[in-house]
Amino acid sequence: MNSRNQIRARMLRAALLAGAGSTLLMAATPTMAQDAPAPQAEPEEDAIVVTGIRETIQNSINTKREETAIVDALSSDDIGDIPAISVGQAIQTITGATTHREKGDASEIALRGLGPFLSNATFNGRDASNGSGDRSVNFNQFPSELVNNIKIYKTQQASLVEGGVAGTIEIGTLRPLDFGKRRLQGEVKAQFNPYGDRITGGSGGIGWRGTLSYVDQFANDTIGIAIGVQRNDTNNPEETYAASTTWTACQASPVVANNNCNEYERGEYRQNLPFYLVPNAYTFRQISESDKRDAVFGAIQFRPTDTLDINLDVQYSDRTFVESRRDLNLSEGRVGLTNVVYDENGIIQSLNGLSAIESNGSELSRSEEYLGGGLSVDWEASDRLTIKLDGSYSRTIRKEVERNVRLRTAATDVNGVRTVFNNRRIPYKYEIAPGSFVPTITIDPRFDLNNHDLFWEDARFRRDEAKRHNEIFAGRFDATYELDGFLKTISAGGRWSQLTYRDYDLRNEDPSLVTPTATDKRINNICRQAFPQTDFLSAAKGNSINSWATFDVDCLFREYLGTEDPGLPDEMRSVASRDVKESTLAGYVMADYEGDLGSMPVRGNIGVRVVNTRVTSKGLRSDLILVPDPSGDGSFGLDETGNFVTETIKSSNTRVLPSVNAIFEVAPDTLVRLAGYRAMSRPNPSALGAGRTITLEGGEEFTSIEDAIDNIRANGSPRLKPLMSWNGDLSVEWYPNKDSLLSATVYYKQFNGGFQPVVFNEDFTINGETVSIPVAQTRNSPDKSRIYGLELTAATRFSFLPKPLDGLGAKVSYNYADSNFETHDIRLGDQYDPETEDVSEGIIPPAGLSGYSKHVLSAQAYYDIGPVSLQAIYNYRSSYFQDFVGGNSQLRYVGPSETVDFRASMNLMPGVSLRFEALNLFNEPKATYMPVYGSSRQYHYYGAKYFVGIRARI
Repeated sequence: MNSRNQIRARMLRAALLAGAGSTLLMAATPTMAQDAPAPQAEPEEDAIVVTGIRETIQNSINTKREETAIVDALSSDDIGDIPAISVGQAIQTITGATTHREKGDASEIALRGLGPFLSNATFNGRDASNGSGDRSVNFNQFPSELVNNIKIYKTQQASLVEGGVAGTIEIGTLRPLDFGKRRLQGEVKAQFNPYGDRITGGSGGIGWRGTLSYVDQFANDTIGIAIGVQRNDTNNPEETYAASTTWTACQASPVVANNNCNEYERGEYRQNLPFYLVPNAYTFRQISESDKRDAVFGAIQFRPTDTLDINLDVQYSDRTFVESRRDLNLSEGRVGLTNVVYDENGIIQSLNGLSAIESNGSELSRSEEYLGGGLSVDWEASDRLTIKLDGSYSRTIRKEVERNVRLRTAATDVNGVRTVFNNRRIPYKYEIAPGSFVPTITIDPRFDLNNHDLFWEDARFRRDEAKRHNEIFAGRFDATYELDGFLKTISAGGRWSQLTYRDYDLRNEDPSLVTPTATDKRINNICRQAFPQTDFLSAAKGNSINSWATFDVDCLFREYLGTEDPGLPDEMRSVASRDVKESTLAGYVMADYEGDLGSMPVRGNIGVRVVNTRVTSKGLRSDLILVPDPSGDGSFGLDETGNFVTETIKSSNTRVLPSVNAIFEVAPDTLVRLAGYRAMSRPNPSALGAGRTITLEGGEEFTSIEDAIDNIRANGSPRLKPLMSWNGDLSVEWYPNKDSLLSATVYYKQFNGGFQPVVFNEDFTINGETVSIPVAQTRNSPDKSRIYGLELTAATRFSFLPKPLDGLGAKVSYNYADSNFETHDIRLGDQYDPETEDVSEGIIPPAGLSGYSKHVLSAQAYYDIGPVSLQAIYNYRSSYFQDFVGGNSQLRYVGPSETVDFRASMNLMPGVSLRFEALNLFNEPKATYMPVYGSSRQYHYYGAKYFVGIRARI
């Protein structure tokens, strides 16, 4: 099935689901209209204690109705009742929200089809750090069992923390005195992952998670405590194919003598010459993984008087996952290319090539520790004046260590017998059907991928260590004064925060060992390993490689180097390191109003927020030296000489953010909302770095340093300013009863400026020679762009049906967005020249906003009556551009995705329930493309996940 038909099929399924839900809701509407005026029905309904999914949806509907801004929510009165296995999974059931999937689970959140860069996320009203280098909350760090409300503010108001053009996600935990009752709760879940069962010698796909929480009140309800702990021990194996992240536009004509990719110069892009796009390498990767997380949440609430409320909350999470990776790598994707077939966009359909083939092994471990919390004081200073103080701290430390070994093909095998090719480069054929994301790579059948004898030369050992340190100190002051008349309250306040982000990536490398052949033979034989799983990529139709010769990484390190871990390099400094400090000072004033427009009640707020942001970014510069690979293959390594100097770049900006929200109660059950506001989204902290990333060409002979260096890129752009937008929203909401909602929102956003690659020439001293090299960065462009969209939500319980069908309910939400925002490829897109002030035309088209999807759909059906609760959830997201964290990279697109999840619970006895969850039931893969949509770069298969558990509460 080609891509167009796939998209049509997905949209047809989405339309059928949405249509079915709408039809049922329309059928329910007359009954709702007839039942609503009947006051005698209310007492009987109020006597029913609503629980489960129905209670969560009721609370969410009520929250949306009561808020002044346009808000969608997911909330529960009780701890542990958010119906999802993770916070990210829960958020994607909220109208307009969808997720980017990593390791088979929801990670980054997109609102209204706009990526995480344009959203702001807070935890208990405060910014939260993370280890990714962006501003999103790492939702995998927070157990959903210890969260009891999630709000998404679609419109802004002056009192909200700035940063959300698309919206603000607020995650909240309960306050023990407000909870008002004692609760001891425990839950244990077992996990089964069928993909984990394929791993040889693994856990059989079995994992578990256990949660224990306790809430209580003491001293005549003046002191309350809440504490929750969780241990999560699961596995997330992965099967993937990936091309490299660097792509080149090759001249289709003339063909050079060695058939290697002949790259176009930038000045030739305007000439409409034929080209095709190729990566530097192709890799098949098998991953065995274990994932452990310990989390502790705690809160103390102290209310010594009716006018003073003090709250202290702390969150701690420590997550570690370990991956064993086995790679088959075709390392020379630009060499010996013949019979190249490509389409009008330069997308390869088939080609023949020559490449050295590598069996690579990696052992990777990542630990991420989060510590956050805050102290807040609410004081009713008088009958009219309320003062709130809040101080908070958030810190994330992520450390990643990867030990990697490369073994390459040669003209002979490890026994000295010449291969039929008499060369380390092996012929292969690449072909891909139009619309498919799975290329078929066929290795010359005379080469046996599973023969360990063929992988032995140019042993290379790397130990990479990366560390990310993100820390936020913040404090805020808010005062609210109640008035009489149309203006109900006047609020004013200020907020200060200081964010620091530091990272380093250090490599300790032995580039290519020169050892006796007898030693290579001995180690090759004793470190051999059977391929560690069965049915590799069996779900990928078109894939032709299912196994290859693999080796024990620890054994190779130990036998070649004498140690399994060579540790950090002697030099701990690097030109790629980032050191960013961002200080923010904000103040606001806001008035809440309430009155009547004729006979129609009206309420809302109006205000302005002023934000000053100052950035100080430090990077290192050093003279460099090229180190040829001892193998003589023409590739180079690069070392810094150790003579470092610090480069400091400062920038600042001040932005004014007015906002107005208005709610018109046109009928007792119908609201019309209007909102206008200015919003801002700051660049990611990692995108503000002042370091340099240097890429070297490999696999060819070079005559000069300039030829050997592919490019030098800034790993950030410290002078980037926030992305600003003017926004307008109009919403109509109908609330026929407690279980039902029908709403429609149209919105418009005009962006003042976008992002555009810019090139500066910088001088580098390499091997004692001064070389002027163009350095690619990103700047704010003067271009204006816009996005408009439509958001629909429909929810109801079909109470008009006869028992027991009256427990059925449904919720359908859909978001459509259209944007003309442009993001250009850092290498192949438009580039701005600051010296001439000209923009040179690129060879490939631009992408849109990072994370922007045109269509987002979530459809839920549930059955909740008596002891039984069932819920099926369908999520669809159309394709989108996904920037790499840190920016200054080539364009990456993620293909459309649709997933189906299922949840069920049954109350066995008072306080005891049996629970079941299934994620990604139909094994939906994730596919990505570079640097144009349709050019397959990577696909992942994770499989489904199943959880079964028991919960007890007293």
